[in-house]
Amino acid sequence: MTILASAALCFAAEAQSDLKKVYDESIDPMTQIDKAIAKADKDGKFVICQVGGNWCRWCLMFADFISKDSEITELIDKNFEYIHVNFNPRERNDEAKMKKAETMLARLGNPGRFGYPVFVVLDGDGKVIHIQDSSLLEEGNGYNKSKVMRFFSNWTPAAVK
Repeated sequence: MTILASAALCFAAEAQSDLKKVYDESIDPMTQIDKAIAKADKDGKFVICQVGGNWCRWCLMFADFISKDSEITELIDKNFEYIHVNFNPRERNDEAKMKKAETMLARLGNPGRFGYPVFVVLDGDGKVIHIQDSSLLEEGNGYNKSKVMRFFSNWTPAAVK
């Protein structure tokens, strides 16, 4: 491996480690989703599942991006139960974990085909009403605020109804 390639790998690993880990790997995603649906239904909101994991730099970057923008966080808080649903494709050697993951992904409409992170919008009954490819929200080496705002605005309960 060249020195340049080694430096790039170290930089990428360091850049990711600076980002806050937002996925709780110890909880059952199905239970997490059920609780979010119940709360959203009670509050007249929808659920947004940000599916990905702490292994995914773009997942952590998105969480960091939205947490630092008050306009985005206000829009989310007003309209959604927003959860980070953990999925780790690297656990393919653990058959029980992969079976649970496959069940969870099937419930969410198999969103992994878009890559990670991927956003799944659920109504108050838990029905998948939209799957958002996160690459459509990107710009350069990050995310575009107007694209992100448009995504969230177009999938609020008021916009859908």
